[in-house]
Amino acid sequence: MSAPAHDPDLSMAAVTARLRAAGSVFAEEEAAVLAGAADSPEALRTMVGQRVAGLPLEHIVGWAEFCGIRIALEPGVFVPRRRSELLVRLASARVAPGSVVVDLACGSGAIGAAIAARATSAAVPVELHACDIDPAAVRCARRNLGATGGHVYAGDLYDHLPVALRGQVSVIAANVPYVPTEAVALMPAEARMHEPRIALDGGSDGLDILRRAAAEAGAWLAPGGHLLIETSRGQAQAAADVFTADGLAADIAIDDDLGATVIMGRLPA
Repeated sequence: MSAPAHDPDLSMAAVTARLRAAGSVFAEEEAAVLAGAADSPEALRTMVGQRVAGLPLEHIVGWAEFCGIRIALEPGVFVPRRRSELLVRLASARVAPGSVVVDLACGSGAIGAAIAARATSAAVPVELHACDIDPAAVRCARRNLGATGGHVYAGDLYDHLPVALRGQVSVIAANVPYVPTEAVALMPAEARMHEPRIALDGGSDGLDILRRAAAEAGAWLAPGGHLLIETSRGQAQAAADVFTADGLAADIAIDDDLGATVIMGRLPA
């Protein structure tokens, strides 16, 4: 919508200035997103107030842009980060026609949706499954993966995946929580206050969920299948050692531009 000329508080210049004063680094871009999402001046006024108060932009407008696609979000659901594009890119490079792909701890389903979009674009059909323990995230994932024909399950890691998938999965892609417990308090307020702690807290060293995911991966992967998990650069070697101990040939991929690190494990053929 366009702000009415008689309301200077809702002009793009005024909204941008207000967002910038509240600490927004991308105030002009955020102002445009809010204006585009609002269906009335009153709605825009409310949205700007929410953003100034610290609510994530994506929760306000109900979506996030990720890998060129729009991901539906509800308040309280983990917001996909741009750095996870590395995970999507690496996972997509390991799919073949008919591959079974699992988006583990899927959150909103952004990783799976992006992999499916790339596969469709490359005319490489895949069978997609996703799972998460958080009910709100599962609702979002079902919205985001519905058009892909993907299947979404509510449960902890592998617990509610179909038993028929055991030994059949080509690629498991996971952005599991990897922030050390003590470091959660140091995260930006947007994450600490508006995203579920279960999507952030990875235990004392940040690798608790990664360990569980790696320990069970061998039972689900097909011979030669891959497990890819996002982590931090400082945790990379310890995470790779976990993969190796669980029988996976491990490599570390780093993208400095994205600030992203992914551990890649391959089950021997």
